[in-house]
Amino acid sequence: MKNTLQDLNNHLFEQLERLNDEDLSDEELDKELKRADGMTKIATQIIENGELAFKTMVHMDEYGYNNSHQNIPAMLESRGGTK
Repeated sequence: MKNTLQDLNNHLFEQLERLNDEDLSDEELDKELKRADGMTKIATQIIENGELAFKTMVHMDEYGYNNSHQNIPAMLESRGGTK
């Protein structure tokens, strides 16, 4: 999976556009509102994961971990570059 925060941003704006469609029936709008609620909950978790990764990188930089991955849980390791 190669989703990025930019992809998330695009999905959220697409959802906003769907919600802004004045031609939606009440039933369709209700469906989109439920969908938007689910997307919001998932987006919040993705953003919080990104914040944790960023804070981990800052902490590692401040305390001199640099490229040493000793005793760092794999989940918290940061890797440079894009794939």
